[in-house]
Amino acid sequence: MNGVIVVDKPKGYTSHDVVAKVKRILQVHKIGHTGTLDPNATGVLPLLLDNATKVSKYLIEHDKTYEVVLQLGIRTDTLDGEGNILEQQIVDWNNYSEGEIEVVLKSFLGTHWQTPPMYSAIKVKGKKLYEYARKGQNVEIPAREITIYDIHLIKVDAIEKQITFQVACSKGTYIRSLCEEIAKQLNTIGYMKELRRTKVGNFSLENAVSLEELEQHAEDSLWIKTKILTVEQVLKDYPTIQLEEKKMHHFLNGVKISVSQPDGVYHIKDEKENYIGLGIVENKKLKRDVIL
Repeated sequence: MNGVIVVDKPKGYTSHDVVAKVKRILQVHKIGHTGTLDPNATGVLPLLLDNATKVSKYLIEHDKTYEVVLQLGIRTDTLDGEGNILEQQIVDWNNYSEGEIEVVLKSFLGTHWQTPPMYSAIKVKGKKLYEYARKGQNVEIPAREITIYDIHLIKVDAIEKQITFQVACSKGTYIRSLCEEIAKQLNTIGYMKELRRTKVGNFSLENAVSLEELEQHAEDSLWIKTKILTVEQVLKDYPTIQLEEKKMHHFLNGVKISVSQPDGVYHIKDEKENYIGLGIVENKKLKRDVIL
């Protein structure tokens, strides 16, 4: 069962929990994912099944889109609802209009440097940041370059003092840090209350299935097949090279083949249009990369 299935991860599950459950339901040998979601986050979690795990390197750099609920007036040590409250402020909603909030959000568009949260799995000097945080140790956190492609206001809740917005961003963007930065620009404090990932690259909620749906259709192989995307579908932007039998034999044995195509990644098919895998062309030479 080679391919990719997109799961709508429920709240309270770790990405590992989802992998284990889907592995049991689909009875596949191997499953990998292309980017973790925190237990309290929900949404798009692409899972690579069996031999499709070999193409993970082509999927981990994808941009992402989130729907976020920012709670104003409260700051936590983890920058989300799981942490301890460090500070609270009164939020006077009369100080904000939707237009002014939108202006603040738009100020984050483009490329800039972001400092990841202390409670994160980024390693500094061989240890994960949250290990330092749990011991109360201070460590210098290196900033990283991120890009915000789009960000806009969805709604405001004056009673709960919450802002809901959508953001499309580059890999490596910490939405918890972004929420803290937005609250600061609004002259208050805040934390990320809710996070829902709505898109990862070309994967979106529109082609995602819930764990409940998978459970219900566990015996329906035809239904499950309609939910699994092939590697060729997932990497649809790459062109194709078709090889005749002799060249295919050399290709499969790791021999570089002379071709006329420009440098890049290519889907490889045989004479009968059977999908073989991926190859890379460099200086007019095709070499084997991933065989499925």
